[in-house]
Amino acid sequence: MNHRRPQGERVLRAKGHTQRMLEWWQDAEIERADVAVKRRAPVEMIWHRDLALDSLPLPWARLHNVHHAEVYIRPARGYAWPLVFLDDVEAPLASRVARKYDAMVVETSPAGGCHIWLACDRPLAEGARLETQRWLAQRLAADLGSVSGEHLGRLAGFKNWKRGGTWVNVLDTSRHRRLWDPTPALSTEKTNSLASRPDAPSLEPRQPDTSQSGREWGWVCGQLETGVSPDIVYARLVDAARARRGPDTERYARRTLQRALVYTGLNSRTT
Repeated sequence: MNHRRPQGERVLRAKGHTQRMLEWWQDAEIERADVAVKRRAPVEMIWHRDLALDSLPLPWARLHNVHHAEVYIRPARGYAWPLVFLDDVEAPLASRVARKYDAMVVETSPAGGCHIWLACDRPLAEGARLETQRWLAQRLAADLGSVSGEHLGRLAGFKNWKRGGTWVNVLDTSRHRRLWDPTPALSTEKTNSLASRPDAPSLEPRQPDTSQSGREWGWVCGQLETGVSPDIVYARLVDAARARRGPDTERYARRTLQRALVYTGLNSRTT
């Protein structure tokens, strides 16, 4: 028996995820946004900039998405916003953040990590968002390559064609709980200092992370710092994580190793 939902129902549910994301942004005092569509052929980025949230060209974006274009969004550039972005955070950890702070977790694919949009207790200019994202990314093992202060995230309710056409969904939201205070990130003498190891994937770095991925992160950093070859560390991490991570093992091991190399200052070519 075929239990697949009709296409119209899937699209309706997708629109609900888009609405949920934009409504949360409004509650977080985001009033304007930039939307970008990345086409495959010809390869180009098409922008709609500095638009009110209620006037975003969503039908236009859906039309392009049907034809395998990627759809992205960010708070409009040129303003201070009380919101910071993190990419590729593991779903259980991202949900823990949302349980403690006002945050939205967007699942970009089942195999990959999540986006976190974290609400702050004050508006931050782009430079301050950059510093804050860098500080947080080190502690949450997020993608350091997505730290820019103005980075695009995927718009929920659209397909991620980079991951085979999986839907981008809002996984978790929290409101009216606790706004994150970015003072520790902004008052750090060197905001990208590696003096505090991100053993704790939380916004208070002294809390130990007892998850398996947290233990593996600490193990990888320790191995690198004692001089073990990155290739050997990678191979051992793949062996250790295979049963738990399945088809995502190699990607997880590469990303963990890359972050650890940046964190320890041992940037190098790896397998």
